[in-house]
Amino acid sequence: MKIKKGDNIIVITGKDKGTTGKVAKAFPARNLVLISGVNIKKRHQKSKRADQKGQVVEVSSPIHVSNVMVVDDNGKRGRVGKKLVGESYVRVHKKSGKTIQ
Repeated sequence: MKIKKGDNIIVITGKDKGTTGKVAKAFPARNLVLISGVNIKKRHQKSKRADQKGQVVEVSSPIHVSNVMVVDDNGKRGRVGKKLVGESYVRVHKKSGKTIQ
């Protein structure tokens, strides 16, 4: 999986198409990423104490990695590649050629 935690991404398909955000957590074993503010679902939470009421909480759910693309500094979306710099590889935005930290 080429998308990591902290990457700026754009959603390319689905109900949140066109939404940009930052990856909060990555699940590489399941090919999912969690983006704050994207794929919001409502969860019913029951009361924890007798004097407290239950409530409906909005929670971000993970989205499949094939539905997102990395965005560079100029706002252009593109694929991620790798390039040999010195003795180690760095991740590179293929369209602009800039490195991704």
